[in-house]
Amino acid sequence: MLPFKLDIGYWLITMLDVLLVAGIFYSVIMLARGTRAWKIFSGLAVFAGIFILSDILQLRTLNWVLRQVVPLAPVALVILFYPELRYALEEVGRVQFWSSRLRLLPKEDVQRMIREIVKVASTLSARHIGVLLVIEREEGLDDLISTGTAMDAVVSSELISTVFHPGTPLHDGAVIVRGNRVVAAGCVLPLTDRPDIGSDVHTRHRAAIGVSERSDAVVVVVSEESGVISVGESGRLTRGLRPDSLEQRLQKALQPSPGPSQRFAIHLPVVMLPRRRRRP
Repeated sequence: MLPFKLDIGYWLITMLDVLLVAGIFYSVIMLARGTRAWKIFSGLAVFAGIFILSDILQLRTLNWVLRQVVPLAPVALVILFYPELRYALEEVGRVQFWSSRLRLLPKEDVQRMIREIVKVASTLSARHIGVLLVIEREEGLDDLISTGTAMDAVVSSELISTVFHPGTPLHDGAVIVRGNRVVAAGCVLPLTDRPDIGSDVHTRHRAAIGVSERSDAVVVVVSEESGVISVGESGRLTRGLRPDSLEQRLQKALQPSPGPSQRFAIHLPVVMLPRRRRRP
């Protein structure tokens, strides 16, 4: 006989409560990953670590100063995270938030999309026509898509060339590609504010670095002045690419990521056991 009464309903509610809280924290982390909010989270973690350490080491003056700052934390958090909070609420209201962002395309579609992008980049590079093309990966770019003109067309070199042709209404903005479709054109991208960027890096390239700092997107840029092809990824800009090297970089960057079962699979050695001999 058990020393306590097993309340199945209580444990089910408790498990549901824990799972809901874990799901909320996971969603917040996924929304903040790769954005400015993630860096603020890191700064807050350092602040909390210093606060705890000052209490343990009995650094009374430092601890007192930090305690005066703590009551202001709720107001400071609202001010710091105002753009991210608004964006998070907009994301929760969208149907796409509840579905997977990773759109796995057939390999043939990915290859065709890459060929079309390389073709239009090399063609417009020879004609010194500026290009700013953003390829969405796992992190959504809905906030940037909303700044442009919505489209829904299969990626083609003819379409992208028409968009970026000088004199067209959308040629100054960015084209955003999701999957194998152009979803928006004329989009406004955030510029990087890094102080180490030289004066020779112009607006298109600053925008490419800026959006790649805030997301996992891959950005293809063609300079209007020199016709040089560049790729922005993870906050870095690689310049002076040829069509073949551009294709190689896109092939590497746009490979479908493995699923959870493949990513966390444990490969155990296979042990071959000797067969038993049958008795006569």
